[in-house]
Amino acid sequence: MTGFVSFVSSGPGDPELITLKAVDRLKRADVVLFDDLASGPVLDHAGAGAERIAVGKRAGRPSAKQEHVNALLIEHAQAGKRVVRLKSGDSGIFGRLEEEIGALLAAGIRYEIIPGVPSACAAAAHAGIPLTRRLTARRLQFVTGADITGGLPETLNWAALADPGVTTVVFMGKRTFPDLARGLIAHGLPADTPAMLAEAVGQAGQSFLRSTVAELAEVLAGARTDHPALIFYGPLAPFGLPPGETGGA
Repeated sequence: MTGFVSFVSSGPGDPELITLKAVDRLKRADVVLFDDLASGPVLDHAGAGAERIAVGKRAGRPSAKQEHVNALLIEHAQAGKRVVRLKSGDSGIFGRLEEEIGALLAAGIRYEIIPGVPSACAAAAHAGIPLTRRLTARRLQFVTGADITGGLPETLNWAALADPGVTTVVFMGKRTFPDLARGLIAHGLPADTPAMLAEAVGQAGQSFLRSTVAELAEVLAGARTDHPALIFYGPLAPFGLPPGETGGA
């Protein structure tokens, strides 16, 4: 009897931001294949008897090959198990979801997708700012800062990315942001455009650095941390949480 795969989005890492449906699927799972960024407290919702398999991918680290992940999903589902594929943020945003769905469809395995809080939305909420603004940021765009080699993608839409009236969120762009910033400025984005680095969102070591595109590029060129990060730039709201506030109750 063929099993079933639930693609569960764990949100940014804060266990209070996971959905009730996600918790239910984790509790009933026979096998959980989890990413590095989904390996924290959220994983504790899995039942004691569930097999846990790490299949995460992180830049610059030994990582599971996508073909291996696909094969594991198929193998456990064909054994009749309830499989949870646990991904960070929302699985449909830079999560290689399409590749894994394609493998399941080719094998005749049923699946479902459970959405989660995107890390960009969580970061903005923690920082106390909106992602859109009624008069100055009527569009929001997400872009990856790295291709499959880890370098800056060669086919970027520079006109869209350098639009000063858009809030742009760069995923996986800490290493390539200096190059991206040079391209943005060369294509007309003012060097003093507001920017924000959000690291370890939803985790114990989360931090936020407000800067400008040019200054943040200099910071990232000279010092890098191992924390997962998002970079925001555009007409960001100038306000945030009051002094001393952390966003908790």
